[in-house]
Amino acid sequence: MLNGKQKRYLRSLAVNEKALAQIGKDGLSYNLFNTLDKALTARELIKVALLKTAPLDINEAAIELAAALNCEIVQIIGRHIVLYRLSKAGIIDLP
Repeated sequence: MLNGKQKRYLRSLAVNEKALAQIGKDGLSYNLFNTLDKALTARELIKVALLKTAPLDINEAAIELAAALNCEIVQIIGRHIVLYRLSKAGIIDLP
């Protein structure tokens, strides 16, 4: 569980990140989960964009992604979701 200071720090890192994946008309799929799982292992912090054609609401998508990938929602802003999961490599040092 992240505290407020850690979330604030991760949000500041995510500002410069581009969306790694997009959720479109197909919604959430196995391939998307697989790709995001590998990305979280490699990077720890990722941003996902939800397109207007997606059949899901932004909050629904964020909750389903966090549950399926065993990660935490750092931020939902507009149509973007920022996710974080600590990896064994410990790439990001949290305050």
